[in-house]
Amino acid sequence: MKKFIFFGFCFLLLEGWPFLQAQESQRSVWDGVYSEDQAKRGEAVFINECSMCHGRDLEGADMTPPLTGAVFMSNWDGLTVGDLVERIRISMPLNRPGTLSRQQNADVVAYILRFDQFPSGKEELPRDLTAQKQILFKASR
Repeated sequence: MKKFIFFGFCFLLLEGWPFLQAQESQRSVWDGVYSEDQAKRGEAVFINECSMCHGRDLEGADMTPPLTGAVFMSNWDGLTVGDLVERIRISMPLNRPGTLSRQQNADVVAYILRFDQFPSGKEELPRDLTAQKQILFKASR
């Protein structure tokens, strides 16, 4: 019986190894997951669609949460970029939720990432939710 438990444990450990490696090597917002051009497009969308509630400096107001700073970072730390994009998609803009395209939502998140000083890269943040869910939002390196 002890051999069975031991070998079962070893099997589970070995079977779980690829998952553990994937967790360690998962991309994060620190890996340049958006492009500068995309962030510029996102800035234009943000100014037109979001800034009236979230402020031009993403500071939020009254009942509107900030999109920058310690509170924002701690709220999203450990979640994925896809979680943030999806929150925006289903609830924003407040007066017309769901009216922005998937590309516009990805562009706005690229702008938020740039504003919060996450590094840009060569490729755009994908508009596909499955791909976005593979990118971890980490408040610090």
